[in-house]
Amino acid sequence: MLSEAVRQTFLGLLETDECRRTPAPLSQLSVGLKCGGSDGFSGISANPSIGHVSDLVVALGGKTVLSEFPELCGVEQELVDRSVSSGVAHRFIQLMRGYSARAKAVGSGFEMNPSPGNIRDGLITDAMKSAGAAKKGGTSPVTAVLDYPEYLGEPGLNLQCTPGNDVECVTAQVGAGANVVLFTTGLGTPTGNPIAPVVKISTNSQLAGRMPDIIDIDTGPILSGEKSVEQMGEEILSRVVEIASGQIATAAELLGQDDFIPWKRGVSL
Repeated sequence: MLSEAVRQTFLGLLETDECRRTPAPLSQLSVGLKCGGSDGFSGISANPSIGHVSDLVVALGGKTVLSEFPELCGVEQELVDRSVSSGVAHRFIQLMRGYSARAKAVGSGFEMNPSPGNIRDGLITDAMKSAGAAKKGGTSPVTAVLDYPEYLGEPGLNLQCTPGNDVECVTAQVGAGANVVLFTTGLGTPTGNPIAPVVKISTNSQLAGRMPDIIDIDTGPILSGEKSVEQMGEEILSRVVEIASGQIATAAELLGQDDFIPWKRGVSL
């Protein structure tokens, strides 16, 4: 199996060498929606901002993917109500229950998801964390639900079964076909990816000032009342277009933060 995997990888690299940048419509965008090192502002500034980006991309015929199933615990009904069919809703609940059962079987559970940093900054329960995390998905209908190894196919908002763990989740989103990942953070994280650009978005201006080397976009102006969520979302989409066009590079790319970890289906929340 490993020999075949190595062989296919090198064959894929040969194909990649033949790729050339060509004009493409925005409907070709596939955007990963991710948060890590969340704080009490995540659900107020950065997450709703990329939720608006998601809605814009979906309206243009593109794809977005919302992952981190432990962080959707408590908001299941909202996502079920937004599903385009009972089959899509059923698959979401089925994957959520299966993941939760695996965690419970080894003495863990979604309620253990908030990290010490989350709790210190106001996200003291999984439900509170989930309420803010779900805002990354905007308000668009859920068109498909993917398990970890599956590829994006349906235009619109896709749900993907992954852990909340930063690198395992980003690896899954890019593996599914995301060509840009929007990554919000309130506490800071250096996560990147070797294949697709990861755009770091701070929830507050203090973080952007403290870690300017890893932050690409600051949504702190929402908190100060200088900008609306919609204005910030439109600015982020403009930056995404520039990054996808190769006009600018993300901080993670410049720093060589090439992280890659597949989920081993163990206890990872």
